[in-house]
Amino acid sequence: MQTLAKDTAIYGLSSILGKCFNFLLTPLFTYAITDNRALYGAYVNMYAWTGLILVILTFGMETTMFRFANKEGNDPKRVYSTSWFFVAMLSIAFAALCWIFTDPICASLGYPDHTEYIRTMSLVVAIDSVQCVMFSYLRFLKQPVKFAGMKLFNIFLSLVLNVIMVKAIYEPVVAGTKSVSWFNPDDVISWAFYINLFCSCIMFPFFVPEFRHLGAGFDRKLMREMLSYSWPIVILGLAGILNLHADKICYTWIVPGQTGQDQLAEYGSCVKVAVIMTMLTQAFRFAYEPMVFSAALEDKEGQKKMYADAMKYFIIFALLAFLAVMLYMDILKFIVGSEYRAGLKVIPIVMMGEIFMGVYFNLSFWYKLTDRTWWGAVFSSIGCIVLLAINFLFVPKIGYMACAWGGFAAFAICMLMSYFTGQKHYPIAYPLFDIFKYVLLAGALYTAYVLIGRTGLAVWLKLVINTALICIYIAYILRKDLPPKSLPVIGKYFR
Repeated sequence: MQTLAKDTAIYGLSSILGKCFNFLLTPLFTYAITDNRALYGAYVNMYAWTGLILVILTFGMETTMFRFANKEGNDPKRVYSTSWFFVAMLSIAFAALCWIFTDPICASLGYPDHTEYIRTMSLVVAIDSVQCVMFSYLRFLKQPVKFAGMKLFNIFLSLVLNVIMVKAIYEPVVAGTKSVSWFNPDDVISWAFYINLFCSCIMFPFFVPEFRHLGAGFDRKLMREMLSYSWPIVILGLAGILNLHADKICYTWIVPGQTGQDQLAEYGSCVKVAVIMTMLTQAFRFAYEPMVFSAALEDKEGQKKMYADAMKYFIIFALLAFLAVMLYMDILKFIVGSEYRAGLKVIPIVMMGEIFMGVYFNLSFWYKLTDRTWWGAVFSSIGCIVLLAINFLFVPKIGYMACAWGGFAAFAICMLMSYFTGQKHYPIAYPLFDIFKYVLLAGALYTAYVLIGRTGLAVWLKLVINTALICIYIAYILRKDLPPKSLPVIGKYFR
């Protein structure tokens, strides 16, 4: 658990700082793009599509590589190089098809006058897919510092270039204080995509040591074995990413035209406020996934207890993150421009859905460890069907609130199905009573926050009270599960 905490902290630092840097793009664009919100709607829509395509192109090789690299008799370098060449070939084919069929693709997505969207982002997602395998190899090699450093550099560079583009070029041109012949304000999103492409390309020199390991070549027999393991993970990943982004992908089809793009901009920008839950889940996953497969290989005594403890601590800190975001919403709301803030009402629903998603990820290891990955495909496909049904039935009636509730319902169903099925095939004694007490406490504190918000108190006074509420939750954690004397570094001062 100490190793897990240490690696989660390193990956979490890169994830949190990286997401914070990336997160700053939200106020950057939402405060700058006020007259034509549809531009930001296109930005949200395109990145939802790239998330979906990324799952297809990586083809589950991140998890599959861990599984096969840890199998006795397999050469990890051979597993890595085989995975890399497969994803590279798939990515090149995808990018080529996008460039050949650019016009019909743009027309179907509603951007017939912006072919550069498709061509640029097809290259971005192809490059990112290949680099995903290389980043996974860094995790296998237990190089979290290099992993974190590269991620942070990439995102920081992207942020700096976007700030320069918006503040030094876009805003002065729109205000009429500066004339730039080669820059059209309507192409501001295109330039954001160009910057992404540049930042992705510049990462390759950092992977020189990993490129050398590609000399192990491509093993067709090994690839067939890996594909038999990975294809259900692809379906699982597709369903999972659709559960996250199907609302943003489908929204402009359900609500076409300028209205749909405006509403998507409002919803997509406010969902970014809930990104802290995504940070926590991602950091935990980066640290936990290699450890789980390693523990399974070594068959250490008490490994199931480790899985149970990890679940409990994930939920404890996920609920803390939920409270921190919601109870400081009076401050966090300024992250998005005033033209977009009507969508803030979706945040508690979206964050609870992301907690369910994190729990579902924790539960997913029972079928990965028993090589029954098709169960994940079944669960996630059912969740995806639920989400799409809620979106298509209720978006025309209640707008993007249906998107928030669709994600909530989808991940709740996936979580419950995985738990009850997993207890039959790979039973783990999760501390449900302890977890329930934390859920009950967090629910009571959130209810107090809602009631206090209706009193009309001054903002500063509400923030003081809300801080006290969070301190109550933290005090309970320290008393019940993390006594100060047991903590590393500072624990010696409490003994």
